[in-house]
Amino acid sequence: MFEILEKKKLNPFVTMMKINAPRVAKKAEPGQFIILRTDSEGERIPLTIADYDREKGTVSIIFQIVGATTEKLNHMNVGDFLSDFTGPLGKATETAGLKKVAVVGGGVGCAIAYPVAKKLHEMGVEVHAVVGFRNKELLILEDEFKAASSKLVIMSDDGSVGEKGLVTDALRNLIESGEKYDRVITIGPIIMMKFVCQLTKEYNIPTVASMNPVMIDGTGMCGGCRLTVGGETKFACVDGPEFDGHLIDFDEAIARSSGYKSFERKAHEDTCNLFKGVE
Repeated sequence: MFEILEKKKLNPFVTMMKINAPRVAKKAEPGQFIILRTDSEGERIPLTIADYDREKGTVSIIFQIVGATTEKLNHMNVGDFLSDFTGPLGKATETAGLKKVAVVGGGVGCAIAYPVAKKLHEMGVEVHAVVGFRNKELLILEDEFKAASSKLVIMSDDGSVGEKGLVTDALRNLIESGEKYDRVITIGPIIMMKFVCQLTKEYNIPTVASMNPVMIDGTGMCGGCRLTVGGETKFACVDGPEFDGHLIDFDEAIARSSGYKSFERKAHEDTCNLFKGVE
């Protein structure tokens, strides 16, 4: 059993939890994920590791409430216990040999981009963070990104926080201003990553995209995270979740991920009904 030590609401739809999981914390690296179950009969869901503290034995997860299990998880509180919390799984972000990197995050994907930026910054790499949100209400981890980067650019669709526009607008401005990046690392909605990778391809900048948004089972058994990368079939959960962004067939990934939305929406509605009037 894995105790919830801390719970914090980051915005109306996103929650952070700190979990007591010493064995996971001991081996965790940025880019990896865990699989959890809220109870012995719950479904298994993968969530990317948002932070970890090896000395305290804690692992932080950040999740958006979109389906049945994340709804159940959000109703748990400090002192409650998760039935399972397994990891770390997946391949860690490759960081060797980098001197200057742009980390581009969108929405809740910024929760995954943050530990990558943090590790690179601690290694002495010059990190430029570009993060995007629909509006100010959805902004998360601003202070954390400030501490983990030498330059932070915040973008919002409506201009209510940072600059108005898309993360690709900010990234293009940085590149056009003369910034030279060894690598761009992008994490967020699939459509956002597609256009980030299209942009960096114009400038021949090596780019890594994290395909965690398509993961379901987390072990490669369900095939839901199947991708085409450079003409070859890959599985995000066992071969990734990070891949060369210039080789990913994003259109295929977008089509496949949309196939689960109606089921997920129905499961979420049914779960919400169970919690009506319960606090």
